[in-house]
Amino acid sequence: MRRDIPPLAEVRRITEKKRDAWWTVLLVDPVATPLVRITAMRTKITPNQITWGAFLLGLASAAFFALGDWRWLIAGAIVYHLSFILDCMDGKVARLTGQGSVFGAWLDFVFDRVRVMVCGIALMAGQYQRTDDTVYIWLALAVVGLDTLRYINSLEIFKIRYSMRKQIKARVREARRAQNSSELAFMEDLLRNNPEADVEQDLRKAASVSSEGATETSPQETEDSRKQPRVIDLHQEFRHRFPVYLRARSFLLRHRIRTHLVSGIEFQMGVFIVGPLLDAVIEATIVSGGLLLVFELAIIYKLLLSTRDFTRTIDSFEREAVTEAA
Repeated sequence: MRRDIPPLAEVRRITEKKRDAWWTVLLVDPVATPLVRITAMRTKITPNQITWGAFLLGLASAAFFALGDWRWLIAGAIVYHLSFILDCMDGKVARLTGQGSVFGAWLDFVFDRVRVMVCGIALMAGQYQRTDDTVYIWLALAVVGLDTLRYINSLEIFKIRYSMRKQIKARVREARRAQNSSELAFMEDLLRNNPEADVEQDLRKAASVSSEGATETSPQETEDSRKQPRVIDLHQEFRHRFPVYLRARSFLLRHRIRTHLVSGIEFQMGVFIVGPLLDAVIEATIVSGGLLLVFELAIIYKLLLSTRDFTRTIDSFEREAVTEAA
């Protein structure tokens, strides 16, 4: 069955995320995206079927890991990477063909967590049987625990950020009712939609749009300013404290790589691919877990600074309300 599928360049634009993990950008997308185009053009395979395929390959990888011998470790690492390629393909096929569903997203999430848990236990159990070293028991707990902690932390941070944005939007609606008809935009959304933008330039634009000038403005200038979106930057303090971050972020985003360089994806690849391939499971797991914790703590610190920006933003609304009332 042939479908009317666009050229590969257009498929990349539709299916590949504007920001993604460096492992995905460099080692997965170059393989997955052409396969997605072929799958969509010549088969009737659905995204959910691809999700099942990725999960079954993950179980096969776990079976290889459990055997413990270095040859099976290599086989397990290769199969795990194939499983991850399929795992990336299901969402791409869904975006390309419009077959995505809420249940499919749930299935993908649950299978990912089960795959990490099963592979982590199987890998460490195989090495424990091979060496009789109890450190592998603790590493199994660490792998499952870190993966769980990462998703709990990610969910809670998302909830807090959503709450802050919701409160700010509510204040803007109140301002509109008070004859201030400016639209609202968040800096992180602008940068996400335009990853090639220069961050420092965007900040200057945001400052010029949202600044409260001390000079008098004409009625026409006031009306024009109201037509422009009011840009809220909840990461302003973080950027001011770490100017090097701006340059690094701009460079990485031009290559579609997000600044969270060691996320759950890189953690998994370190444990289930790098470690087995090098027959250095203990070392790879410890280094990957340590780097994951460092980046998770950096995200928490960034959230702390973001809450301060949120407080300042809310205070600015209060001052504006008092000024307009006067």
